[in-house]
Amino acid sequence: MGHTGWDAERCVFVGANLMRDDAEPVDLPSRSDGFVRGLSESIGGPVGEHAVERAGGARTGGGFWTVSRIVLALMCLTLALHWVQKSPCQDGAWENHRQYTRFCYTDVLALYYAEGLNEGKVPYADHPVEYPVLTGAFMGALGLPVHALGKGRPEINQGQWFYNINALVLGAIGVGAVGALLALRKRRPWDAAMFALSPALLVTATVNWDLLAIGLAVFGMLAWARHRPVAAGVLLGLGCAAKLWPLFILGPILVLAFRTKRWRAAMTTVWVGAATVLAVNIPIALAFPDGWKRFFELNSTRPVDWGTLWYIGRYLDTKWSPDSAGPFQWLSDNISTLNFLTYALFGIACLAIAGLAVYAPRRPRLAALAFLVVAAFLIFSKVWSQQYVLWLLPLAILARPRWGAFLFWQVTEVLYFVAFYGELLGASGKQVFPEGVFVLAATLRLAGVVALCYFVVRDILRPELDPVRATYADDPDGGDFDGAPDPGDRFPEPAADPVPARA
Repeated sequence: MGHTGWDAERCVFVGANLMRDDAEPVDLPSRSDGFVRGLSESIGGPVGEHAVERAGGARTGGGFWTVSRIVLALMCLTLALHWVQKSPCQDGAWENHRQYTRFCYTDVLALYYAEGLNEGKVPYADHPVEYPVLTGAFMGALGLPVHALGKGRPEINQGQWFYNINALVLGAIGVGAVGALLALRKRRPWDAAMFALSPALLVTATVNWDLLAIGLAVFGMLAWARHRPVAAGVLLGLGCAAKLWPLFILGPILVLAFRTKRWRAAMTTVWVGAATVLAVNIPIALAFPDGWKRFFELNSTRPVDWGTLWYIGRYLDTKWSPDSAGPFQWLSDNISTLNFLTYALFGIACLAIAGLAVYAPRRPRLAALAFLVVAAFLIFSKVWSQQYVLWLLPLAILARPRWGAFLFWQVTEVLYFVAFYGELLGASGKQVFPEGVFVLAATLRLAGVVALCYFVVRDILRPELDPVRATYADDPDGGDFDGAPDPGDRFPEPAADPVPARA
């Protein structure tokens, strides 16, 4: 493929039908977000009180360019730049550690060969796959036709074709996810620009197949918000069958059902989600048990991985007791104990989040709880790959759309991304910097996620600070919970949706 395949006009229309610019009051970050307001001073300050705004501010001017279409176009631009950033690796000629020195490594290209797709091997049937079933099926659905084409045309670079097709499909899913975010935030369309302009998205979008699960999860949340529990269950179940984490969204739904006593839709979504996961997995597990269980075997036997809390602790072990193995090194050598500890800490964190949801002065929003659960999983996990930042990205935007803390977190993620490639070079025999630099970057990334968790918890405990509730009366993602009576609410909901804050 000699071109990027990113067509801006086509990208804009991928998600354009997911939202509609209603004549409703629309949040303007230059007025409501202190960080953006400060930046706006360099170009004349916030939009004036008497500025003419079409459709309640939903349009930036006449004609084609609504806020929604601008955000979709920004997403297309980010994806195009990402493709350029990964282009040095597309031919697969990774000589002299080019994939690390150019920061362009991608599992998508590497695993085309490692998983035997270049030989026509069917995932799970002919070769065990280290990913959940839907991701393996996605790899096969795109990879096997490329192999079939390449057999008759030996002059084409199969790996490059495979990567570019994946980039196109994953990019379309990403654009659709932005459209779903816009649909969830009709009164706050600029929030979706945080996803579209994310620096972490720019460098990690196609490192792996995580955008597949992200698209399914965001559309699942949109289905829940639109009071479609069956569709929500199917989409979240499919998301779990692609990457495990969308399953965690079901926990906050159950906790909020407990607080509101609205069980019917919640249980429908949970049961349908579980049934979907089983329906996808059971046929493969029965037909190809050895290939199917590879994902579970790998996760149960992996030691401490790079960049995790446990990796940081193991590094500190060498500083505190250089002559003997410390506790974190012992955990890395005793994987069963490490597994138990990571699951136990995650379970305790989930119980704490559930307690927060039940005893908060006002019922928390679904996105806030979902963000905390997924963040807790990553914080305590023994594996935290560079692209896992994408798991948190849509949830962070829905949970707390404030640009200041968001950009701090994004900076820490990009610093980690750069340091990670330096560490890979070091492991390959080309030392770039001491290991302590990488550990510092991993610590900053952890601090960035913890800082976001702090602000989300603070907004739950002090709901008057919640930026989304400055625009919506309750929870636009809440589905059946939105507007539900809350006897413990010490912050009664207004009779009508408020106008966004102007200061």
